Amino acid sequence: MWKWLHPYAKSETQYHLLGKIQPFFGVISALLLLPAFILGLGFAPPDYQQGESYRIIFIHVPAAIWSMGVYGSMAVAAVVALVWQIRQASLAMVSMAPIGAVFAFISLFTGAIWGKPMWGTWWVWDARLTSALVLFFLYLGVLALYSAFQDHKTGAKAAGILSIVGVINLPIIHFSVEWWNTLHQGATITKFDKPSMAVEMLIPLLLAIFGTLFFMLWLSILRYRSALLNDEYKRPWVKALAQTRQ
Repeated sequence: MWKWLHPYAKSETQYHLLGKIQPFFGVISALLLLPAFILGLGFAPPDYQQGESYRIIFIHVPAAIWSMGVYGSMAVAAVVALVWQIRQASLAMVSMAPIGAVFAFISLFTGAIWGKPMWGTWWVWDARLTSALVLFFLYLGVLALYSAFQDHKTGAKAAGILSIVGVINLPIIHFSVEWWNTLHQGATITKFDKPSMAVEMLIPLLLAIFGTLFFMLWLSILRYRSALLNDEYKRPWVKALAQTRQ
């Protein structure tokens, strides 16, 4: 297996291979998100309790899910970088961090907008909200640690350790509504035996979740390819690539 994977460890190979894959992720994302927002915002019925305000769920839930998904991916990349000393894994981790931070911010911002009419306040120190805020700060911490060192290898190592340690917050976010008495609503789409949502609402939500996944992958590849170029700008293959684009 390692013999098969070895050729793909080269940055040049990764750059060109991901360049071929990236457009497909962008197209799939658009094909999923467009009907998701059309159906969710335009045709799904209003909620019997929350009325029209619940429609922010089609932005809030995907952002919340993938803010955790990105952080988990960063932790895996950090383990690979620290254990096997693979430099590209550190680049992948740092490349994903701003994307996850934006998703975490969108989750908090849309959650506040949603919470105002439902709870009568923009913010409460609820277990789910507080742990989601901690996730946002973890992203900022990873970015700050990486930038704090002039030696990027040292910065990547410090940021990777924080990424791994911060994983403990992910199950807290997920199970907080079960472990504590919180204002935040419980599970909906994960209750496959008896979903808490009507099918007309569930379908566009699932489309939005998977569409956001492919959008996240598209952004991650875009940033990772840029990181490869910046990391190996002195290499002949990067100089040759720059000459072909002039």
